[in-house]
Amino acid sequence: MKKPSERTGDYGISDLLGLGSQSARKNYYPALQKQIEELEQERNRYKWLFEKALHGIFQGDLRGGFLACNPAMAKICGYSGPQDLQTRVIRLREQLFCSASEFDTLRQELLDNGSINAREIRLRRADNTAVNVAITLLRRPDLGPEVVEAFVADISERVQAREKLVQINADLECRVKDRTQALQDANVGLHFQIGEREKVERELVIAAKAAADANRSKDKYLAAASHDLLQPLNAARLTISALQDSALPAEEARMVHQVHRALEGAEDLLADLLDISKLDQQAMVPDLALTDIAALAKDLGDEFEAVAANAGIGLRVRTIPALAKTDQRMLTRILRNLLSNAFRYTRSGRVLLALRTRHDSLRIEVWDTGVGIEESKLQDIFTEFHQLLPQGTGGRQGAGLGLAIVDRMVSVLGYQMDVVSRPGKGSRFSLQLPLDRHAARKAELPVVATGPSFAGLRVLVIDNEPAVLESMKLLLERWGCLVITSPDEHQALEYLRQAEDLPAAMLVDYHLDDKKTGWQAIEAVRTLLGKPLPAALVTADCSYELRKQMRAQNLPILNKPVKPNRLRALLTSLLPAN
Repeated sequence: MKKPSERTGDYGISDLLGLGSQSARKNYYPALQKQIEELEQERNRYKWLFEKALHGIFQGDLRGGFLACNPAMAKICGYSGPQDLQTRVIRLREQLFCSASEFDTLRQELLDNGSINAREIRLRRADNTAVNVAITLLRRPDLGPEVVEAFVADISERVQAREKLVQINADLECRVKDRTQALQDANVGLHFQIGEREKVERELVIAAKAAADANRSKDKYLAAASHDLLQPLNAARLTISALQDSALPAEEARMVHQVHRALEGAEDLLADLLDISKLDQQAMVPDLALTDIAALAKDLGDEFEAVAANAGIGLRVRTIPALAKTDQRMLTRILRNLLSNAFRYTRSGRVLLALRTRHDSLRIEVWDTGVGIEESKLQDIFTEFHQLLPQGTGGRQGAGLGLAIVDRMVSVLGYQMDVVSRPGKGSRFSLQLPLDRHAARKAELPVVATGPSFAGLRVLVIDNEPAVLESMKLLLERWGCLVITSPDEHQALEYLRQAEDLPAAMLVDYHLDDKKTGWQAIEAVRTLLGKPLPAALVTADCSYELRKQMRAQNLPILNKPVKPNRLRALLTSLLPAN
């Protein structure tokens, strides 16, 4: 027998693999065949991924052209197919890149570092137009000194959206300036008719200038400046509210109404900008407390009655007993924005605010018979500065921030919201939040008589802003109150030491002069009188920390700028029940 080393003749693949015997072939060939099939399947899978990928993929030589590319790359560059692109583009530097200097920079960086990640550049299409892309390059020295593999994503829409946002910001600034000018013009007209208009004019100019400055500033400055901006608006709002209750000639009354509407617009825009700033900074923390949702809905209905009457639109509020643990201020803002939006886009018909229970959850629904929304645009309505109707097509226009604020606040509170709409028929916004049935059984909410008379009611008002003091005094006196005003704690205490008739309630600003607070002033007055005189804070400070601190002291807060109906409700809640 020959030794293995003496064998002659050809060797088969089975011999090379060590499978020379019949039994070895039987044992190993199926496994080998299976591996070959798996390799073929893997190759086909990668080939399919390469051809079907949504982003462009190519292999090329920086000194020449393409070595390989997929259909997506050809589509991005405007060629009929990969073969067309490889045939016509033989020099990447001159034919693919819009800027040769940019190519040289990328090439040098790639040679130095070996890779480039998601760099935004412009490539040249077949028709010589430019396309914005994000390109990731990897050098492959194993395939050649300047061979690279690349992944290319078309970012044209992203670049266009970025440019559009810049334009929107510029347009918004122009609109704020236009509103500022409108406020100033209206104020000049009132100056010649009413003697007290000079003071209002100064406050409006300050507020308008502050609003314009705040719009040009960044988010942090907006949040920090909120107190100073809201103070003069509060003074102007109180003065205008008092004037509206006065018997004025028709022309003067019309001008007062115009200023009132302009103030509302400035307040809403400023509040929207401040809220969107806080939400984007994640600086708005929910202040959860047991809340009577039915009473909240009823108050909103009362607030929007005048809006509905002015627009000639029906308003219905359907409530059921419901208590929930929520942030009352944020929930009120959500519903107020939804109702404002409903009236803005409803020309005729009605608006409905309804409460419904389902198991352990509460659904708050806002229905309208307005213009409706196309299904493809339902998600767009929650983006900043988006308006359902373009200018000039009817409907009251806003800043386009209302629903964006709603969406963010709903997310912060952890609630669910859905929208159903039919173009030309109307829309329904539904908010779902958990009910606290255990707390509802134990809660004993105070019942306050509605519509009390304030005739002869003695009220102490402490505020370090002279304009706010005078405006508050003017409005409260229109309601029949006897008003004592003081700029600080010391003058208030001096008056009370000499007074024969003591006040029935007091309204105090939180931030006073010399770093004093309204809470300190309230404590000092109560200590002097020896009894817990009913009191409330009226402040532009909307911080979570202040609300939490004052809740621990059982002290209600009314945020500036003050609306007359909310001030009336607050004053009513301070009076003892009959």
